[in-house]
Amino acid sequence: MVIASIDIQSGAVVQLRQGTELALRREDGLALAREFDRYGEVAVIDLDAAMGRGSNLEMIKPLLRAAECRVGGGIRDADQAAELVSLGAAKVIVGSAAFRGASGFAVNEGFLDALARAVGRERVIVAVDARGGELVMDGWRTPTGLALVETAKRVEEYAGELLYTSVEREGMMAGADLATIRELRGAVSCLVTAAGGVSTLDEIAAIAGAGCDVQLGMALYTGKIGLADAFAASLNWGKASDGLLPLIAQSADGQVLMTGFTGREALLETFRRGNVCFHSRTRGKLWMKGESSGNTLGLLRVRADCDRDALLAVVEPRGPTCHTGAWSCFETGRRYTLQHLQRIIDGRLRDKPAGSYTASLTDERVRRKVMEEAYEVCTAKTRDEIVWEAADLLYHTAVLLSREGVSVDDVLLELDRRGKSPR
Repeated sequence: MVIASIDIQSGAVVQLRQGTELALRREDGLALAREFDRYGEVAVIDLDAAMGRGSNLEMIKPLLRAAECRVGGGIRDADQAAELVSLGAAKVIVGSAAFRGASGFAVNEGFLDALARAVGRERVIVAVDARGGELVMDGWRTPTGLALVETAKRVEEYAGELLYTSVEREGMMAGADLATIRELRGAVSCLVTAAGGVSTLDEIAAIAGAGCDVQLGMALYTGKIGLADAFAASLNWGKASDGLLPLIAQSADGQVLMTGFTGREALLETFRRGNVCFHSRTRGKLWMKGESSGNTLGLLRVRADCDRDALLAVVEPRGPTCHTGAWSCFETGRRYTLQHLQRIIDGRLRDKPAGSYTASLTDERVRRKVMEEAYEVCTAKTRDEIVWEAADLLYHTAVLLSREGVSVDDVLLELDRRGKSPR
């Protein structure tokens, strides 16, 4: 997996050389998160919190809903980590607090154990930032005397992943420290992500070949490496049959739509066009799904499996997927979801077809209907009455949401946040 980094300082996205020298500054953090999410998880780092100079949490919150984010910077207790997960963080990254013991620098087992219990070991990433094989902390200012590999072995009991940064190479695009990356990979069994100095596609392929993910910063922002090319370079093409990897298309609500094959050319075209492209083995050429029928698969994101030899594309289908006219190649029916209901409502409100009840619902009228239907749900007596009235309530509520620019997913994510809240 290729992970793009969004480092935040004073409310802006920045890239620093050696953690101190400002190299660039951008104000489009939310747009970057949405774009980066197409290729992999996004690493969001609050540099001010890491340095003890404040917090950028209010800027970070929308990013957690827009992308699959791993979040770090100044996380010093389990409750803070749990709150970030409840806000939408897929994983949390901890650094200094993991190595500050009661009497000097040591693996803080009490903190790490509490963290793993609070959010789950699989959500914990421990940052092992090192200079010359020695761990450093506090924004790389403080040497700890702890050896990188030995310490990594001790912390993996509490972490699903390690983030190794070669500090002397960070921000310099001087090349990845492949020897240390391979040594670390061989020493631990958990996932490893490598960062610092990565500047070529060959290095990305070498890091992936070593069994590690790669995190990109400076090379990405300066345009030296593009994310589409980086994603392709990280895949295990050596296991590809005839240069092709299987690709599964899945709707955002989880329904499998179809499967096919992709090669490098088709994959890069998928990212370029924003619609899923396959390599047709029958035709022997690239083929964009829906290029004739118009039933395209709009790309939301692509993820590789654990062996990097199969791909999952999460898509927005524009019409039936199967050539038979069925919604999915794997079943004849379509699962009816609240998201599907809202898409129908959005179309009626947008197109205003003649005689449409949905299009006739003004803001005042739909709010009145929501109140009426809620009352009728509460006064329904039989099971069938409850089903009927609840359907009316859900429908009118969905219309109200659409009129206010709120998606069903926004509501479901808020319910998910409440379910994950430590309070």
